[in-house]
Amino acid sequence: MSETDKALEHARQPGEQLYLDDLHVGQRFTSGTYLMEEARIKEFAAEFDPQPFHLDETAAEASVFKGLAASGWHTAAVAMRLLVSGGLPLANGIVGLGGEIAWPRPTRPGDILCVESEIVEITPSRSKPHQGIVMVRSIALNQNRESVYVLTAKLLVSKRKT
Repeated sequence: MSETDKALEHARQPGEQLYLDDLHVGQRFTSGTYLMEEARIKEFAAEFDPQPFHLDETAAEASVFKGLAASGWHTAAVAMRLLVSGGLPLANGIVGLGGEIAWPRPTRPGDILCVESEIVEITPSRSKPHQGIVMVRSIALNQNRESVYVLTAKLLVSKRKT
């Protein structure tokens, strides 16, 4: 990153929304944190992913997870919350066009998650000059800096209106 880019990153105001014009490959963002509470893990699982290893400690101990694990979809939802609440401050929202997702290790009760994102590719649209596609790699890390979720996503990002 050039000295100019570093200066621009440090000059960004809290709450500022970024456009395609503001982004560059290699740019990084870090979200706030979120505590994964056991009760919420079970509530989410009961509604959206009612498998025994997300709901019951005894069943979870006997599973491949060797303990209660949050649904991967719960982890993904928390990661999205962290991105939207400041971890990836894109103007006009975070509009996904697809991607690849992985859960390298389980998310556990008591884990404190944060999301670190990096711009990996920017492709301005030829047919719609007011927007482009930005590829972003977002990694949710627990308090031990272990990856629990990795998403490489294509996002639709608008240019600043002139």
